[in-house]
Amino acid sequence: MTTSIALWFEHLAGKHWHNDLRLHIGRHRHTCDSYYLTLESRHLGANLARLLEQWIDQVNELKGAGGTAYLPYDFSDQCTAWLRVSSTDGHTTVIEAGWSLIEAWGIDPSDYRATAPDVTDFEPIANARIECSLDDLATHIALNRGSFATLRH
Repeated sequence: MTTSIALWFEHLAGKHWHNDLRLHIGRHRHTCDSYYLTLESRHLGANLARLLEQWIDQVNELKGAGGTAYLPYDFSDQCTAWLRVSSTDGHTTVIEAGWSLIEAWGIDPSDYRATAPDVTDFEPIANARIECSLDDLATHIALNRGSFATLRH
């Protein structure tokens, strides 16, 4: 198991609903809001854990067969930010952060997978890219998910 993958999601202590989440991917940092994640339930920790559980499911589906999955991390009124996880061999992956013009109000964060196939306008963010194995990525996301278990918001 590796913990050295340069990808993690964090809640910024002392902040609520706006500029309170940060995604780290490589050397890139992206600050975003938890607002849309708390519309269904005010329990941010559980909502973030559920989001990352969906990420894990999608990463696991790429194992063996390969393909591309889109994992949302920033939900805004006029656009959304996603991680594009691409694997050609079902074992290794390239992960890129980027944008889509899909608006957050049309997405259910607790079941975003219905919207993920609609990400056809993905625009990568320069220098927001890493490579690793799919196994390590799934393990790393699971560790990150666990960090939200006690978060109350």
